[in-house]
Amino acid sequence: MASAMLPVLERASGALIMVLVLADVFLTVLYARIGTGLFADRAAHLVWAIFRRAADASGRKRGAVLSFCGPVILIVYVLFWSLGLTLGAGLIIHPALGAAVRAGSGETPTDFITALYAGGSSMAIVGASDFKPATDGYRLIYLANSLVGMSVTSLVLTYVMQVYTALRQRNALGLKLRLLAGETSDAAELLARLAPEGQFSTGYTHLADIAGTMAEMKEAHHFYPVLFYFRFQEPFYSVSAQTFIALDTVSLIRSGIADHQAAWLKDAAAVDAIWRVAMLLVVTLETTFLPGDLPATVDVTRAENEEWRTRYSKAVSRVSAAGVEAIPNETGAETYLASRARWQPHIARLAPAMAYCVDEFKPDGDRNR
Repeated sequence: MASAMLPVLERASGALIMVLVLADVFLTVLYARIGTGLFADRAAHLVWAIFRRAADASGRKRGAVLSFCGPVILIVYVLFWSLGLTLGAGLIIHPALGAAVRAGSGETPTDFITALYAGGSSMAIVGASDFKPATDGYRLIYLANSLVGMSVTSLVLTYVMQVYTALRQRNALGLKLRLLAGETSDAAELLARLAPEGQFSTGYTHLADIAGTMAEMKEAHHFYPVLFYFRFQEPFYSVSAQTFIALDTVSLIRSGIADHQAAWLKDAAAVDAIWRVAMLLVVTLETTFLPGDLPATVDVTRAENEEWRTRYSKAVSRVSAAGVEAIPNETGAETYLASRARWQPHIARLAPAMAYCVDEFKPDGDRNR
């Protein structure tokens, strides 16, 4: 009785494995929502943890080691899905070897390795295998396996191309912000360059473009959460750095520019959109990839207040030099401090998750020595 049940259990186990793998492919590739994968998300987190440990032991090559993590995760996805489908198909075919599934010539082996080979071959085009189905039931199984195999292959290849397209767009945004800020990390420099001789009319076009690109980047991370694990050695390519300079720029616009010169800019849709999408992006990533609940309130230390006040004073001096009429330090500083207290704690939590330090995103003169 037990021996009679074994083939049934084997087939059922194979079918269950294939269903679970296909569900993971569906949730990762087709459903495309952050935090919904069955196994892919956990595999990505595990690979990242392994790379973090290897990088910590690599000294100066730490950044180079971490830069390989994203591509390796995609390889792990492909291997996991292909091997899972092969295992499932092998378990279904194994009890039928020598009977319902036979070798094209000679005696049919019945070992499990042969079943895996036959199962993997069945995921390709029907007729390409050395093993042929001899019953209608297994002919249908082979046909279904070939359709599944071809469909999954097409979906995964498309997914990988879309991930790299989204990655290129994210990097382009990071480079654009870097260049607009004169190859610095300084939002005040960026703001000064957007307002030559105090005129923001031309610079507003750049702000609108940044708002649109950041919205696309937010949705890209929502559709392809694996992007979070693509880390480059240059900090300005990171999500944390891009949201840092974007939010700092909006904070300076709202707190440091005199109303009679650019009141319209403070209320402009592009400026508000940059703030909203940057906050939404950083909070979404924070809640998805960091353990535990977000703190309801964040206490800002006295040292941070003093640092931000000094930062505001330097920023006002820079934009004033560009011909922008700035709000006096004491009046605008409080507004700037309140604004920065809303976003910096989020980035300070998110940045270490990608092995960055928040100091790496600050202008050179503001970094802790």
